[in-house]
Amino acid sequence: MDLESFEVQSVGRLDKILTDILGESRNQVEQLIKEGLVKVNGQVVLKTGKKLVIGDRVEYSFKKATPKEPIVVDFDVEILYEDEVMMVVNKPSGLVVHPAPSVKGATLVDWLVQRGISLSTIAGEERHGIVHRIDRDTTGALVVAKTNEAHQRLSQQLRDKSMGRYYLALIDYPLKESGIVERPIGRNPKNRFKMGVVPNGKEAKSAFYKLVSNKKKEELIAVKLFTGRTHQIRVHLESLGRHILGDTLYGFKSKKDTIDRVFLHAYKLYLFHPITKKKMEFVAPLFSDMREYIAKNFNEGEVNEKINANIIDNYFTTITKRM
Repeated sequence: MDLESFEVQSVGRLDKILTDILGESRNQVEQLIKEGLVKVNGQVVLKTGKKLVIGDRVEYSFKKATPKEPIVVDFDVEILYEDEVMMVVNKPSGLVVHPAPSVKGATLVDWLVQRGISLSTIAGEERHGIVHRIDRDTTGALVVAKTNEAHQRLSQQLRDKSMGRYYLALIDYPLKESGIVERPIGRNPKNRFKMGVVPNGKEAKSAFYKLVSNKKKEELIAVKLFTGRTHQIRVHLESLGRHILGDTLYGFKSKKDTIDRVFLHAYKLYLFHPITKKKMEFVAPLFSDMREYIAKNFNEGEVNEKINANIIDNYFTTITKRM
């Protein structure tokens, strides 16, 4: 394991100072310390609250990404971009991004590891390389970090909003107007599998833009997130009395349709390259089931015109109305 180090510039707790240096969550940094991967002045420190003074030398390292046990990976994932420090993939529906106790079967991380792709380890043993995530049922663009330096810089872009995504969603009834929803999100008190708009939830802000509707009163919309809460788009739409086609968890109901997954897609990803700092944009093609549904139920030419990746950014520059 490669060792990295820095000299302490101000007095404070080890976990707080390391969190600021790495740009990661306090929980991830605490795990790093508890696993014996942090030294202060040459000595391993397991106490997260150890007081540091100016001039102390802190060393830290990260575990190499290796699968805990053989896992069968019988799928492939489309790679939109790859270089020495990062990768962008088009995640399919039904694929969980990283392992968790409740997850059975191979994940995106398992696919990456078994391909022999070098991954950052800063986000913890179960989340190698994962800078941001997408729900199991959601498809689209997702960036993976191969080095810890790239991971830190991409994570910082998430925080300062210089990285972001535009989503496309098919919903069961047209929005009254384009606008912004700003409502707090937390765990649904009546259903632990759902999130909801709750008074004591975390700040959440989404912008919705009307694109194309059809004779069935369904609508294709574009979405921009200003925060990244779990199920945020789905929860905010539910609060408007709208539901994404296929999203039975949040209220989509139809006996006639045979839609077996949520029609929500992370369409366009923008960021700055973590090393060269060059602005980059990636467009993740829609998957065949969503494409075919649009072709069958919408004016395909109008849809293609409206989802032009060169103009989708502009839709959100004029939205100011709160919904």
